[in-house]
Amino acid sequence: MALTRLDPNTALIIVDLQKGIVDSPFIHPIEGIVDRARALIDAFREHGLPVVLVNVAGVAPGRTERPRRSESFPAGWTDFIPELDRRSGDIVVTKRTWGAFASTDLKDRLKALGVTQVVVTGVATGTGVEATARQAYEQGFNVTLALDAMTDMRPEAHDYSIKNVFPRLGETGTAQDIIDLLATRSA
Repeated sequence: MALTRLDPNTALIIVDLQKGIVDSPFIHPIEGIVDRARALIDAFREHGLPVVLVNVAGVAPGRTERPRRSESFPAGWTDFIPELDRRSGDIVVTKRTWGAFASTDLKDRLKALGVTQVVVTGVATGTGVEATARQAYEQGFNVTLALDAMTDMRPEAHDYSIKNVFPRLGETGTAQDIIDLLATRSA
């Protein structure tokens, strides 16, 4: 579904744009992803809307068939990249699962602010972004995804999420589409 509107209380969720991840071999240049994420952050802040910065600092328990990252990370690995310009008013969530809602208080924090919609972006499309969008949808939030402000290391995962999953979870558009909708709300 194409992007139609933003609720009056919409929050922006930026997933895993952190120092330990941004140097990964993504399919799209990370600089453009970061630039568009930053443009969204600036627009949400300008309109007094919540900005949520999510980082990952661990993995969920349980066995998997694929080897998993260890629980120990190098110093600074979980730090947000400076381009996000973290501010004291931002909501910060540290997760240990793919999605930002599982095992965190994010739902309660957003509901306490009256948030009814979230815009989700970041990395990686097929894991952190998709899991966060799925969980937001399951928690009753309207979901919007800024497709040009996300990327993945696996082209097939990125494409599958965009073509098959995201249209079932909410509305999609570009970062500029979202910024334009924010501008028309206050015009």
